[in-house]
Amino acid sequence: MRKILSCEFNPDTACVELCMEDGTMLSIDCTAVENEVANSMYQRSELDWLIYNDPLSYAELILNGDPELYLKAVTKKTPLD
Repeated sequence: MRKILSCEFNPDTACVELCMEDGTMLSIDCTAVENEVANSMYQRSELDWLIYNDPLSYAELILNGDPELYLKAVTKKTPLD
């Protein structure tokens, strides 16, 4: 994996934009990602939190991780008893 020099969310394009050390610019379309991997409002909310608060972790999750597995783990529903 190439080293990431900068990473930020661009609200005008709804994309997380990355600049790599070799000069490559990468743009992750957050709307397209949500449409593919998020099945509930809770999963979309988790992705939104990452986008706004930790865009680097979001980018690494999308590029290197398994976002569906991550979303299942962090949005597990538990009944209120």
